[in-house]
Amino acid sequence: MRIVFDPAEQEALRADARELAGCDPQIAYVLERLAGEGVDLERVTSWEDLRENLGQPPLDDSAPTSNVA
Repeated sequence: MRIVFDPAEQEALRADARELAGCDPQIAYVLERLAGEGVDLERVTSWEDLRENLGQPPLDDSAPTSNVA
């Protein structure tokens, strides 16, 4: 399964990519790939799996949330 953006969303992602190309080319590249390819949901890694892969403890209700945006 794949999430595909409609043409207006694709253009908005590409516009953001063009705007960021000079100062943050890595983010610009990601935005351009998202616009063109969408998101392959078969390859998505859960937040908890990412934390485990980095050796971080699982989050629970007692964890501090001061670093959450």
